[in-house]
Amino acid sequence: MSNRTNGNDSKKFKGDIRSPGTPSRVIHVRKLPSDINEAEVISLGLPFGKVTNLLMLKGKNQAFLEMNTEEAAQTMVSYYSSVTPVIRNHPIFMQYSNHKELKTDNSPNQVRAQAALQAVNAVQTGSMSIAGVDPTGVTGPSPVLRVIVENLFYPVTLDVLHQIFSKFGTVLKVITFTKNNQFQALLQFADGLTAQHAKLALDGQNIYNACCTLRISFSKLTSLNVKYNNDKSRDYTRPDLPTGDSQPAIEHHAMAAFATPGIISAAPYAGAHAFPPAFAIQQAAGLAVPGVPGALASLAIPGAAAAAAAAGRLGFPALSGGHCVMLVSNLNPERVTPQCLFILFGVYGDVIRVKIMFNKKENALIQMSDGTQAQLAMSHLNGQKLYGRALRITLSKHTTVQLPREGHEDQGLTKDYSNSPLHRFKKPGSKNYSNIFPPSSTLHLSNIPPSVVEDDLKMLFSSSGAMVKNFKFFQKDRKMALIQMGSVEEAIESLIEFHNHDLGENHHLRVSFSKSTF
Repeated sequence: MSNRTNGNDSKKFKGDIRSPGTPSRVIHVRKLPSDINEAEVISLGLPFGKVTNLLMLKGKNQAFLEMNTEEAAQTMVSYYSSVTPVIRNHPIFMQYSNHKELKTDNSPNQVRAQAALQAVNAVQTGSMSIAGVDPTGVTGPSPVLRVIVENLFYPVTLDVLHQIFSKFGTVLKVITFTKNNQFQALLQFADGLTAQHAKLALDGQNIYNACCTLRISFSKLTSLNVKYNNDKSRDYTRPDLPTGDSQPAIEHHAMAAFATPGIISAAPYAGAHAFPPAFAIQQAAGLAVPGVPGALASLAIPGAAAAAAAAGRLGFPALSGGHCVMLVSNLNPERVTPQCLFILFGVYGDVIRVKIMFNKKENALIQMSDGTQAQLAMSHLNGQKLYGRALRITLSKHTTVQLPREGHEDQGLTKDYSNSPLHRFKKPGSKNYSNIFPPSSTLHLSNIPPSVVEDDLKMLFSSSGAMVKNFKFFQKDRKMALIQMGSVEEAIESLIEFHNHDLGENHHLRVSFSKSTF
């Protein structure tokens, strides 16, 4: 069927709006933004196979896209029925067309479409020698990546992985599992080249600041067989799969769009349970194909708002990365000082300033160096006992802690620690990041000089009236030891008292909470 003008296109295709669900290579795309270009429409089909023809109906905000096989078209329609594509805030809809193929002519509208198709196909076939089997007979990379997440301080969900990897192209399937005590995933892209790009960009990156490190390799598998769609596995091309026995999955598209430029450079929310943070991130970038005019469309998946609502329902505040001041209340005013808060909160981040309220000494403001650290401190210390009282910690609306004005002394209740030599996390990638644990009755001691023996340390730690239950040096390294106190509260107070204690020979004791037990 040939067409002459846009007006004609519309007449020819009038009967197509309510197409039945019979599969066809031709896909009818609706509700496109009015400034849509050919390359953007083509990019919707690229992850699923070769796009062989295109007809734009710009006046109607519609287009017809022909794929090289019916199977490719089915995968595409199926995928987008579960993950709605969005171009410039327009959700886009698609269904099979009544037409089995597109026949087009040389109208100006069509010349542009054919030029765009040729550009894309040139790039695609150029890269296919790498992605498929190249001329030398060496097979290309697998479209399936194996992902291991190290330093797992926050839960990383299937949805978080989908969001991150979707920046590089369409993720078709994901399976997550735990093996050798490590959280792992298998993730299938549409082709090996996309998998290669994702691996190059993401291998060794941290999902959150200084933790949850991605280790990525090519899997020996070339395709994944997913039986269930739930929170452990997902086949985005088969939204009809049962959920199996696992808990029902969080509606995946409700959180399917957060990919910030480096990766996720913001904090997980307090408590870090089942929902990622509600960052309103606009775009999970789609395929950008070099050499195609107006690089191909960024596909964004709507959902940050839905996630914010979900997080709100669960009582988690919707956070931005910038909340670095905490309000700590229910302190014991007889015992608490800025220095003791600096040492305790310094276990979870670098404390910049501490202010104990002049008129209400049960309350203090503590400013950390970033929002992630405030989150960490809050999730680990809220509810813990300090000097007989359970700490209550919330995020403050203040963005900084003000210092008193010159000449207005406040009895030393406000302290600035921005240049303190005691910050544990000054060095990027410091190994202290991988030793952050919740308060426990067992403390990890390090930097012990050779002349200090077990009894010296036991006496030191019981000198404050606390009970020492257990002690042992590390076999391989006598600079380190574990000491078990009578309770978590005693361990917290001992850490405050003896972290940085001078043991002589220019050795200052370092104390942190341990994950080990006796």
